[in-house]
Amino acid sequence: MKLFGTDGVRGKAGKKITAPLAMRLAMAAGIYFRRNSITNKIIVGKDTRRSGYMIENAIVSGLTAVGFDVRQIGPMPTPTIAFLAEDMRCDGGIMISASHNPYYDNGIKFFDRFGNKLNEEAEKEIEKIYFSDEIIEEHQAQNMDLGSNKRIDDVIGRYIVHIKNSFPKNLTLSDMRIVLDTANGAAYKVAPTIFNELGAEVFVINDEPNGKNINDGCGALHPEALGHEVKKLRADVGFAFDGDADRLVVVDEKGEVVDGDKLIGILACYLQSKKKLAKNAIVATVMSNQALEDYLKKRGIELFRCSVGDKYVLETMQKEGINFGGEQSGHLIFSDFAKTGDALLSALQVSALLLESGKKASEALNPFELYPQILENVKISKKVPLEKIKGYKELLNSLEKEGIRALIRYSGTENLLRILFEGKDEKSLVKRMEGAKELFKKELND
Repeated sequence: MKLFGTDGVRGKAGKKITAPLAMRLAMAAGIYFRRNSITNKIIVGKDTRRSGYMIENAIVSGLTAVGFDVRQIGPMPTPTIAFLAEDMRCDGGIMISASHNPYYDNGIKFFDRFGNKLNEEAEKEIEKIYFSDEIIEEHQAQNMDLGSNKRIDDVIGRYIVHIKNSFPKNLTLSDMRIVLDTANGAAYKVAPTIFNELGAEVFVINDEPNGKNINDGCGALHPEALGHEVKKLRADVGFAFDGDADRLVVVDEKGEVVDGDKLIGILACYLQSKKKLAKNAIVATVMSNQALEDYLKKRGIELFRCSVGDKYVLETMQKEGINFGGEQSGHLIFSDFAKTGDALLSALQVSALLLESGKKASEALNPFELYPQILENVKISKKVPLEKIKGYKELLNSLEKEGIRALIRYSGTENLLRILFEGKDEKSLVKRMEGAKELFKKELND
């Protein structure tokens, strides 16, 4: 597809994500949503980037131009849009965010009326409409058929109640000291409110967004400052979110980052112990460590693997009738409560696990040892089909002979090639990674 990547439409604001593009994309999405419209309402939210103002106004213009009534809720986490699209009986939802990317990027994500991210078929249809002047012109509204716009400021309460309901009612956070890093992003208001209302002693860092500092040396991608604060304050645990709060990184009481695969494994077992793990199975991506699969297998839990991207995790969960899955990067989906990764909900589940275990985070969240794994991102200037790269097949064959599991893929949102090697001998992995990087740098850069 020309516009959509692995998670909506994303790129540099003002260059790829321009006001004209956002307006026309919103018109195309509105025309698509119109086919199954029930309430004639679409909800729109954003994170804290400066470019959000430009894109938000363009989207409102596009939607009202094709006859939709828009409900704007301002800066709120991505999972809030997924929840409210269904809860407020909207025909769809749109989130303006580039997630963990720097402030100068932005993106547009779409949800259907049930709070699900649109699948590839729907995205292809929206692209088809976007590139058709005839379809766009045909659906221009006029007179009283034009849509309206209304800003709603009280929806935060709905989301807070919903998230709090996911936390066991027999537990309280009153004995926990928790540090939150909101990444100067969309959760800077809602996250502290939820944890305070559940009784925790809360300390918050990076909660002063200025339009430029979102994800800047903080949050889920940079949990070092959080680790320092957790140790300094002698906190029980720390939670770091990304810019739109759909990704969670956990820091234990020692200030150490908890591996994402270990988090998935222990949460799966926690749900199993509460008899809340549907079909005794979970979903993870091809990026997850083999040690996770082996750990779960010993406990009678089956692991289904899927492509990278939380929407693929959810699609596999729905297909297999599974209610928990996630990515090692921190996207965790508890589908009994949410249709997408929700960092706040996930943080509450981790908190409940810690309370019921009676153990320190460093012990409770370290259930197994990982197999050696190396992940490198190689900057590239072009994306050539991997099988057409000279030496690619030979590389895979030699890695397989050495017992090295290899996953090589392009980023769907950036000019990067992601290379993951996993095996039993770390020195061999390092040596083979250096050779692979040189190969791809040579073949994928002009």
